Amino acid sequence: MQRRHLLQLIAATPLAGAAARVVAAPAAEGTKLLVVFLRGAYDSTSLLVPTANSDFYYASRPNIAIPRPGTPDGALPLDGGDWGLHPALAQSVLPLYQRKQAAFIAFAGTDDLTRSHFETQDAIELGVAPDNARRDYRSGFLNRLAGVLGAGPLADVSPIAFTDQLPIVLRGDDAKAANMALAGVARQALDARQSQIIASMYRNTALAQPVAEGFQVRDEVVRAMQAEMDAASRNAMSPKGFEQVARRMALLMRERYDIGFVDVGGWDTHVGQGAAKGYLANRFEELGRGVAGFAQEMGEPAWRQTVVVVVSEFGRTFRENGNRGTDHGHGTVYWVLGGGLAAQAGGRVVGEQQPLTQATLFQNRDHAVLNEYRAVLGGLFQRMYGLSSAQVARVFGGAAVKDLRLV
Repeated sequence: MQRRHLLQLIAATPLAGAAARVVAAPAAEGTKLLVVFLRGAYDSTSLLVPTANSDFYYASRPNIAIPRPGTPDGALPLDGGDWGLHPALAQSVLPLYQRKQAAFIAFAGTDDLTRSHFETQDAIELGVAPDNARRDYRSGFLNRLAGVLGAGPLADVSPIAFTDQLPIVLRGDDAKAANMALAGVARQALDARQSQIIASMYRNTALAQPVAEGFQVRDEVVRAMQAEMDAASRNAMSPKGFEQVARRMALLMRERYDIGFVDVGGWDTHVGQGAAKGYLANRFEELGRGVAGFAQEMGEPAWRQTVVVVVSEFGRTFRENGNRGTDHGHGTVYWVLGGGLAAQAGGRVVGEQQPLTQATLFQNRDHAVLNEYRAVLGGLFQRMYGLSSAQVARVFGGAAVKDLRLV
């Protein structure tokens, strides 16, 4: 797409909020930030496999564990053998990791203990501590960051959400933010035809009623679980949708916008999440291709000035449940990607860590949170933009900055 065509597309696209006016002006130079929110709490233990102390991992996940490194469909060795990456990311994120353009922050997350999708998603987008009694839903942390940058390092900062409504994280009076949905919500449907064929095989037999009742129970359970997953996703696009629109996002950010936000749903895997292959593996593959496509479309010069942060509201239980899935947990793994990651951070698993054993599980079920999200993001923003402690405090009030030297 030529630049003039892109600017025509932007000018013709309706944007919401006070930033609805878009002019064909040169993009603001400098650092680009994209935050990707995986709504539904993805299973980070399948993404980043604890290959050290692995006996406990395999005993805890007899059906959904990722095979050992060096075996068919096995985890991809990372960081000196302590961790392995899900094999679905072999062609997308692993090459970025090997080029030191990707890092993972293990044991990351919020101190919120509700394990509620909505409570925790809101707290993260607002950028407040979970014990904050007063939540101002008109002030998200990316809006406050844009306000700080607009008063200092980036006088003409332009934030955008690639969503159908302006998300909490970009609401506020500190900066004008646009939003533009680039994909519809993908829905999965039950295959009724196959159910009818099977039921017809037992018609007029003694098994007809039990089969019909079995399908009825299954349909009720699936509908209930689908409703929960849809609610947890909050109308975010599917990972496949993200793959399709990531390159368009890159074009817009390269040419016009400095801060971007997008949410991706479909991560609430209570039932049948799979292992090296299956539902979750497919979501990882689609997400990985989207991230890699975004990096490629940004182009080498802009990618060197771009940071992509992938977060989720919390992790999932270390042990699998009775439905070969996982339930709401606590600590998770954040991704940080970009062409300008520091040499000591790129191609590594960073942050405070501990062995994953039964004795170290949080409440005997979850990853602990050792790298609190406001502290980690505050340290990242401080390095990216050269912010003072007072400026970081405007974004994340009361947070103790934790500098992981990511950039």
